[in-house]
Amino acid sequence: MRLGITGHRGLSAEVERTVRDALDAELRQYGPTELIGVSCLADGPDTWFAEAVLDSGGRIEVVVPAAQYREGLPGSHHATYDELLARAAEVHHTGMGESTSQAHMTGSEILVGLVDRLVAVWDGQPARGHGGTADVVGYARRTGVPVDVVWPEGATRG
Repeated sequence: MRLGITGHRGLSAEVERTVRDALDAELRQYGPTELIGVSCLADGPDTWFAEAVLDSGGRIEVVVPAAQYREGLPGSHHATYDELLARAAEVHHTGMGESTSQAHMTGSEILVGLVDRLVAVWDGQPARGHGGTADVVGYARRTGVPVDVVWPEGATRG
């Protein structure tokens, strides 16, 4: 089973705990030997998902949206990003250089094309910019990839 992830960044520590629990529950549906998680490894749900897949005994693949993608992530996330990228069974690149919203959407489109299902840590609201979680969910649905939404009751995004 190939599962992809998309989700809101900047969630509170309280929401993080609940989302991590929900992701663990989602992954328990699959045997670890058959599980491949696909992520862009942004800080937040992308990383929590990749960590949960690895912790469950599965493998990860990474989509790098742009050559400058890492530089656009918070500096505090670089070590985690580097560690997870090094553990990837396969890395996919868009071929884009600058880390723009278009590069992020292109990366997400590649991710959706690689997976059987998409897990979305999504509040159900429209994207705040091109390539946001709602855009990725919409793309997955238009292309026939089933989407499992994970969003804690009463949670809000920053």
